[in-house]
Amino acid sequence: MALVRRFEEKRMERNSLHKEIVATYSAFGIDDKRIVQIDTYGSADREIPGKKSQTIQLDREGAENLFLILKNEFGFR
Repeated sequence: MALVRRFEEKRMERNSLHKEIVATYSAFGIDDKRIVQIDTYGSADREIPGKKSQTIQLDREGAENLFLILKNEFGFR
């Protein structure tokens, strides 16, 4: 599990499209802070299908930084 506040750009030499999986999110408050948590789950062909793979948490700072990236890359307004 990780709380992400900052993103650093890293140019990849080789890119590939990954398999589609299911992700869930939840939002909650802790110590007067809002947190959005995103959980990803293993694909059907994994050893334990549907097992939680990764958890990423964003506070306001992390969400703003991710939004700026999405805005720049996809032209969101």
